[in-house]
Amino acid sequence: MIKAIIFDWGQTLVDSAHGFRTAEKQAQDRLYAALSITDRDAFMQHYRRIRRECHEKSQLSRVMIWREVYWYYCREPDSEILQAWEQDYWHSVAQHTKVFPEALRVLQDLNRQYQLALITNTQGQTDQQAHRFRHYPELTACFEVVIIAGENAVPPKPDAQAFERCLDQLKLAPQEAVYVGDDWRNDVCGAREVGMHPVWLKHHSVKRDYPDVPCDVPVITSLHELPELLSSGSFSSQAE
Repeated sequence: MIKAIIFDWGQTLVDSAHGFRTAEKQAQDRLYAALSITDRDAFMQHYRRIRRECHEKSQLSRVMIWREVYWYYCREPDSEILQAWEQDYWHSVAQHTKVFPEALRVLQDLNRQYQLALITNTQGQTDQQAHRFRHYPELTACFEVVIIAGENAVPPKPDAQAFERCLDQLKLAPQEAVYVGDDWRNDVCGAREVGMHPVWLKHHSVKRDYPDVPCDVPVITSLHELPELLSSGSFSSQAE
């Protein structure tokens, strides 16, 4: 029996995709200008590679990524400047973040039947993340447990510890929980590895490139679809 629904945050309950694109463009322009190089295409190739490699290692700090870019070009960055850029980065994300219209109503309805929890990765800056969940009290009031992976010695998703800590606090076995998230690696694969039931949310209003992977888990395009999926009995049959 499913007893808990656990959610990711970004692009699951709130849409910050445009905010990230805006902030990334600003950061790239600043880096390119500060490095005083002339080949923009080569710069973008190296920047994207470094960012991808950092993400694959769950190194999510923007300052860390930008520092790696500086080091690639044999330059030593000014830490205060990078920190100021990071504050601007999260401010840009915050300005363009909005709650999915259906999110609050769906959470409130589910909360009548299930325990609800949240597991989100820190974005590498714990004191300036203006777009994060703490600024949405009407949403966070629905959650019995909130786990910030990447803080307090909990590694970022897809590491199992964040999922296991959440389950421990809910006092549930993995097969008693459904996990809803938008990221294939961090959310779907991470939850499945610990024995939870993952649901892959590819929200119809979010413009992003989802990985083209063989998918054997439920896929939804709106949180509106989640209650019907839960009531269909498909997760009970999987557990059996």
